[in-house]
Amino acid sequence: MRILFVTSTRIGDAVLSTGLLDHLLRAHPGARITVACGPVAEGVFARMPGRERTIVVAKRPWSLHWPVLWGQVATTFWDLVVDLRGSALGWMVPARRRAVMRGGRRPGHRLGHIAEVLRLDPPPRPVAWFAPEDSAAVDALLPTGPILALGPTANWHRKVWPADRFAALARALTAPDGPLAGARPVLLGGPGAEERAMAAPLIAALPDAVDLVGKLALPEAAALLSRAGLFVGNDSGLMHLSAAAGAPTLGLFGPTPADEYGPVGRAARAVVAPDGQMTGVSVEAALAAARDLLPMQVAA
Repeated sequence: MRILFVTSTRIGDAVLSTGLLDHLLRAHPGARITVACGPVAEGVFARMPGRERTIVVAKRPWSLHWPVLWGQVATTFWDLVVDLRGSALGWMVPARRRAVMRGGRRPGHRLGHIAEVLRLDPPPRPVAWFAPEDSAAVDALLPTGPILALGPTANWHRKVWPADRFAALARALTAPDGPLAGARPVLLGGPGAEERAMAAPLIAALPDAVDLVGKLALPEAAALLSRAGLFVGNDSGLMHLSAAAGAPTLGLFGPTPADEYGPVGRAARAVVAPDGQMTGVSVEAALAAARDLLPMQVAA
């Protein structure tokens, strides 16, 4: 069986789509899947079983990336085309069956919108794929003992929690009487100067933290997060990857809707600013949510 799976240009939405892919892999053992995604999301699928090919769709002026993608897939007869971009492409390639996501904003979590494409209820939870070599790579970078993973960056500056609050929360969590007593903070973020600049104040505030901002590929980040005692981060692709990897995940939300993009995993929770501003999330509220979240690991 050959499946074409067209998914997001963004890491967060791409991670949320992995639950649908995991469902397809279980429902169709041996299926050969071609994934079409944006450049920054490519690593989400790098270790996916059953992946025959990844087509990186780089945006072009006047939406010319769509004809380019059509030229790469139109000569294959697909058993199933899943198009989460809601584009015309899903209707313009030869296929036995098509599942095209409808566009537009609507109530409910994005995960549910994705699952509706194949009429799945409840929605399958996202997964994070990584290999033994990814685990080995991060093990060489980490200290022994528990770790507190922190994601101080985002794709929009208004989604970034102040560095002094991240630092205060990290100290409270890892204090001798904290829920992660003795854990070592590990700072994570994407590549590039902008992400580095966002993380710089927290790097300075936590000199004993392990600084891995911009230093890991996505499968390596997933491997690291799978062994984290807790992840705390802004609404970002890294937050979704953490929840998919199975880490207890605390997402911090201000101007973006947690009811649509909150983290989904075995132990995941959002802290939402009452005023829609990241400064509205207090250290006390985040600490209380973290204390409530950590016992969920046992029951999840």
